[in-house]
Amino acid sequence: MTFPHLFRPLQIGSRTVKNRVMLPPHAHVVSTLWGTDLEAERHIGYWAERTSAGWVDGVSAHVRNSLVPGFEPTGVGAQSDGHFRQPYFLDRVGRLAEVLHRDDTILTVQMILQGGMPHGASSVLSGPVVNQVPHTLTREEIDWFVAEYAHGAEQIALAGADGVELHLNHDDMLEYFLSPLTNRREDEYGGNLDGRLRFPLRILAELRRAMGPDRIVGVRLNLREEEPGGYDVEGAGGAVEIARALEASGYVDYLSCAIGSPWGDPSYIQSQHHRPAEWSDLAAPVTAAVSIPVGYTGRVTGPAVAEELLAAGHVDFVGMARAVIADGKLLVKAQEGRPEEIRPCVGGNECISRRIVDGTPFSCAVNPEAGREADHAQQPAKHPGTVLVVGGGPAGMEVAGIAAERGHRVTLWEQSETLGGQLRSAAQAPRHEDYLSFLEWQEHRLRRAGVTVEKSRTATVDAVLAFGADRVVVATGATPRRPEITGVELPHVHTSVAVLTGEVAADELGEHVLVVAQDDHLPPLSVADFLAERGHRVTLVQGTPGPAPLVSRYLLGSILARLDRGGVALHGSLQPTLIESGQVTLRHVYSGAERTLSPVDSVVLSCGAVPHSALHDQLREQGVRADLLGDAYAPRRMVFATKQARELALTL
Repeated sequence: MTFPHLFRPLQIGSRTVKNRVMLPPHAHVVSTLWGTDLEAERHIGYWAERTSAGWVDGVSAHVRNSLVPGFEPTGVGAQSDGHFRQPYFLDRVGRLAEVLHRDDTILTVQMILQGGMPHGASSVLSGPVVNQVPHTLTREEIDWFVAEYAHGAEQIALAGADGVELHLNHDDMLEYFLSPLTNRREDEYGGNLDGRLRFPLRILAELRRAMGPDRIVGVRLNLREEEPGGYDVEGAGGAVEIARALEASGYVDYLSCAIGSPWGDPSYIQSQHHRPAEWSDLAAPVTAAVSIPVGYTGRVTGPAVAEELLAAGHVDFVGMARAVIADGKLLVKAQEGRPEEIRPCVGGNECISRRIVDGTPFSCAVNPEAGREADHAQQPAKHPGTVLVVGGGPAGMEVAGIAAERGHRVTLWEQSETLGGQLRSAAQAPRHEDYLSFLEWQEHRLRRAGVTVEKSRTATVDAVLAFGADRVVVATGATPRRPEITGVELPHVHTSVAVLTGEVAADELGEHVLVVAQDDHLPPLSVADFLAERGHRVTLVQGTPGPAPLVSRYLLGSILARLDRGGVALHGSLQPTLIESGQVTLRHVYSGAERTLSPVDSVVLSCGAVPHSALHDQLREQGVRADLLGDAYAPRRMVFATKQARELALTL
């Protein structure tokens, strides 16, 4: 493939950008620029791997908050002191700018202040899932913030960045002023669009002054608000009218547009449940309405999607975040005519979810190297040896690939006819096709790395001993878990794996299917979606108060919307205690009260898995140096398996 539009230069204000790809702020979830020296080095190293992009909007910096003594802002993005007042701001942003400029890549810094923490235009909520009422800013506080934004912009210029971007979307304090939903003021900062834009325009005037004519000023803009009462793309006060007003001010050199809310369907970090760049056409009216460059960000999953948007004239540039987390060399491979080697993003949002829900460090499900580029850990093996990997699921494939790339002679045994393990079964759920693309990429990777793959090969202790590897990695996965419920062995009770793979035909399930969820992530919701899409009436029960407590708000809204449209009934705090023909007894986990659900034609168990580690235990008893990996150690999500695989592969 060729990409004639993608690699054309673009003029943005005083800067010429070498191609049409902007990388929006996202590395703060990878490794913070504001933490320890090691974290800062990893942050800069992450961007250094991605300088093939023309433009990195790479610093998401919070403005200092104005708070009464003792008030503690809470929630995602909550800040008190901000970043522009930190003593290391100039040094670290300056070093990042220097690294990018070496490769003719420009750097802009995004200024952000989350709304409702605690500030807003009015004491009005922006949506139904966050219920903390904002403090209404006074005129004096507005003046204070204008000065604070001005100081931040001056710091950006002093650090040597190429420009600044004002965050005017996704529940920013300034979007609360822009929005007719949240701005109910009756003074000069409310009312019509001119009033609602007054505060942002005062700030933009200061940003323009600080940047001068030689640097650029941009705005990150939501194309529409997802809640009733907010603005739309067109019409009075809509994105088109806002864009025209911003251009007319003379302060703004570009607009970076996005879609979604921080919580809904879609969120602004759209999951695999949505098509690539599904709403990019909404940017077209904005592009047509103004003469300054307009961009779009939102599940731009690769160079082919980006080229399509640019060729259609929807936008002048595209933003990519998760795609370049998955493969930092994405643009290099595209430009060199190797797009088939690009590691695909699967849209599972683990990159953002792990930190805010699990409380674990960043990791990408498909690229465990992301965020660790500065460590230079993946070096050729000092003493290449023979490695046998047993199991061809995500963990086994990843450890085999890295080991071979480091110079080991690697053989992989998989007992089934295909690679992929349980991920291949999960990929049968609606909108999970990207997982198949990832498995296909992994198979190509293993071939390129020289891994010998033997399918339909069952590993026994004798066979492993006869093979004589220097190291053995056991990644034999797990088997579906059947909870201890009376009646669980009845013929109308099935596992989700059996349903997804077609082992159980749709007509065997009957009309009403009860899904039992004992898994805190996406699988129970995905199998319910699968069943509803095939015409079944579905009820899902889980012991937790709400569904999928380990799924973040950036993904949960999309699957819940699909289930609601499919008529799936969700019931929390319930556990089945007795399964019978035609009915199931359910117990409330808190009150202990029981109730009967009937009629029920079949029951589908989505209850996690049990490790299959027998081979590892037997090998260890024989004195074999064997390592246990992935679900065979403890069943978790793919991101856990691939991260473990990398860490193990680096020790081989």
